[in-house]
Amino acid sequence: MQRGVIVPDDQIVITPVVSKADRKAFVDLGMRFAASTPHSVPQLRGEMLELIDPAKNPFFEHARVALFIAHRTGRPVGRISAQIDELALKLPAKQGMGPGTGMFGYFDAEDETVGRALLDKAEDWLRSEGMTRVLGPISMSIWEEPGLLTFGHDHSPTIMMGHHPAHYQGWIENYGYSAAKRLLTYHLDTSKEFSPLIQRIVKSGERNPKIVMRGADKNNFASEVRIILDILNDAWSDNWGFVPFTDREIAYAAKKLKPLVHSEIVRIVELEGVPSAFMITLPDVNKVLKEIDGKLLPFGWFKLLRWSKNPVDSDMRVPLMGVLKKHHNSRLASQLAFMMIDGIRRDAHAKFNTQRAEVGWILDDNQGMVAIAEAIESTINREYLIYEKPLLD
Repeated sequence: MQRGVIVPDDQIVITPVVSKADRKAFVDLGMRFAASTPHSVPQLRGEMLELIDPAKNPFFEHARVALFIAHRTGRPVGRISAQIDELALKLPAKQGMGPGTGMFGYFDAEDETVGRALLDKAEDWLRSEGMTRVLGPISMSIWEEPGLLTFGHDHSPTIMMGHHPAHYQGWIENYGYSAAKRLLTYHLDTSKEFSPLIQRIVKSGERNPKIVMRGADKNNFASEVRIILDILNDAWSDNWGFVPFTDREIAYAAKKLKPLVHSEIVRIVELEGVPSAFMITLPDVNKVLKEIDGKLLPFGWFKLLRWSKNPVDSDMRVPLMGVLKKHHNSRLASQLAFMMIDGIRRDAHAKFNTQRAEVGWILDDNQGMVAIAEAIESTINREYLIYEKPLLD
């Protein structure tokens, strides 16, 4: 707000984030909203600052990003991001993004009037950058926190999943947005054996000499990450919303996630010596973040470090799995998925006393993965919607 300018009490002033202090204010505002949302989990402030720092997050190397904060009578009352992923612009439109598609994310607002002003600001910025369509909320990459929580507000999210007040859905839809894609997560009771049919499929695969399944080798972590990401970029390449990882993003993600990787709950499958499938499971750090209230000092860092080395009694999340595209729509693909899920389920329960896991997110029209989730008797526990809207002149 400019000095000396008199602003009516009810006028909303939206300012861009341009400095380090502004980025801190943007993150602190998000933390304030999260603290007032039931079942939200406080995240580490430093991690959130890093995600919106162009000097640290390699997403900015292929994206144009604008961050905004809304004020009323000098008090911050909302925030939003608007971003254009240059890699997403190159994708076919049938895969959900493509030419002319920008995004909004980090949406928080004190009331619907503020929300409309923020959405309007993000849309105006995207138009000024030549965009003709907007998707959101996506904060900020499709690989970070995509979608708005529309079902499952009654329990806390697991690691790397968003959590939003229920009333945001109405605000966004009232401003002309319609659902573009539905993302699902599934609850799995890891203490239960799978059905006899699934067990027979798993045992058949285990007897097949062409199939070799192993855990991750953390002594060769960089090469293991490369194997997994090569499979991922192939397996997901036709999926809605898929944007390939860059080399810098691979290194960045690997560094951040390495403390949470345990070989017992990761699987890589080779078919006749060729890496062909993988499944990553991460212990749910949100449980600890809740206990330390997202604060590393004075003793939170020690508790977090000790937990990460041996996450006993933790829930788990399966954020990523994939089978090479040439095996899609085959019985083999389903068999490999069942083998990986069952192996990790058994090891997580035996080593870490895990009672519950969350699988996803899964696109609701990914018939193969939905069928697998149903076959292992998991149930939908959270739903996220990604919205779209044409940007008219």
